Amino acid sequence: MCAIRSSTTSRREFLKNTGRMTAGSILTAGVASRMYASEDSLIRLALVGCGGRGTGAAGDAFSTTGGPVKLYSVADLFAPRVQTSLKNLRERWADKVDVPPDRQFVGFDAYKKAIDCLRPGDVVLLTTHAAFRPMHFEYAVAKGINVFAEKSFATDAPAVRRWLKTAALSEKKNLKVGVGFMWRHSKARQETIQRVQDGAIGEVHTLRIYRVHGPVQCPPLPKDANELVFQLQNPNSFTWVSSGFFIDWHCHNIDVACWTKGAWPVSAQGMGGRCYEPAGSQFDHYTVEYTFADGTKLFAFSRHMHNCWETYSDYAHGSKGSAILMATLGEPKPKIYKGHKMTPENLVWEYGQSDPNPYVAEWQLLLDAIRQNRPHNEARRAGEADVVALMGRMATHSGQYTTWDQALNSHFQFVADIDHMTFDTPAPIHADSNGLYAPPQPGITKEC
Repeated sequence: MCAIRSSTTSRREFLKNTGRMTAGSILTAGVASRMYASEDSLIRLALVGCGGRGTGAAGDAFSTTGGPVKLYSVADLFAPRVQTSLKNLRERWADKVDVPPDRQFVGFDAYKKAIDCLRPGDVVLLTTHAAFRPMHFEYAVAKGINVFAEKSFATDAPAVRRWLKTAALSEKKNLKVGVGFMWRHSKARQETIQRVQDGAIGEVHTLRIYRVHGPVQCPPLPKDANELVFQLQNPNSFTWVSSGFFIDWHCHNIDVACWTKGAWPVSAQGMGGRCYEPAGSQFDHYTVEYTFADGTKLFAFSRHMHNCWETYSDYAHGSKGSAILMATLGEPKPKIYKGHKMTPENLVWEYGQSDPNPYVAEWQLLLDAIRQNRPHNEARRAGEADVVALMGRMATHSGQYTTWDQALNSHFQFVADIDHMTFDTPAPIHADSNGLYAPPQPGITKEC
């Protein structure tokens, strides 16, 4: 079992910051800052990570109002991804893409070159996978650049501590930081969760979150392939690259459940396994039981298999009733019921309208805050949510009961020196003779 360690920054100190701007941010909001949009009101963007997630985020930024926005530089590990992203963006937003060849960068140090093209008041989009997120965030904040960072935010405890340390510095610098938890900006969820917190279902005692659908399968490692490149090009199958699908894909639901409860869990225990081989280095199903300080529970279910029951939904249960926080991914369709039978005769309230696009809403808030020099920094909360997700993955992979302090203070690290990785760096893990990767082994695997 993981040894319990006392944290230098206690969970209680983290929790007091939940759901509100920290005192440091509020104080620095009154300090004169040059970190707002330039006088011509143009906000330049640097895109670091040119996959579908980053390309989509750039499009969401282009969809805002209030002033001009242009993509000014791009960076990725692989040149074809740069060209595909620019082609797709130019097809729809040609007037918002100003990225000549000399501002297109490729390689492990490309992020620095793309960020260096920006001015104070501009924004870098950090949309690679999580292995590189704390390093990129650290560089952007050191340069005084505002940040939009996609989830997830760290792959292990040393990385999440690095993220949280940089988050504190970004607050001190009065930088604006948005994160990819767009559901926090969903009007439907905001109203529903406010009603729950106002007592609509009584005292919340149980939360259930589900992401169960088909898999993203990993092919066997081809013979003579560069194994590091193979893993980077199949990121969702490798925990060291993406943090694993329980975190990278399920962290939205975890964040919403904890937002509903108004707290972070203090411990977790989990069970999981792998039924099918092409899952890279991870399980294909996870079930985690989180416990809050008052003893109440959050149950997280994540399964990625063919031909199984599928849902992507979130629920809350209280002493007087229950709530659907999200019925489907496309439209949350939240509802509140008396009792725990979610049937039409027990319905007491429903949102009953389309939810404004939260992907654009999160960008509107970020860019408005830059132009008006208002406090807006979601980095600390994002890091705390990542701790919760890490705690669940650690508990499941190790088979051990895991606490917040253990998850936060673990010294386990997938890659000891991510800052100096090159294409010649040996892959952190290796396939067997059949080109397949071993899953975690509960009772043997250590992540804390």
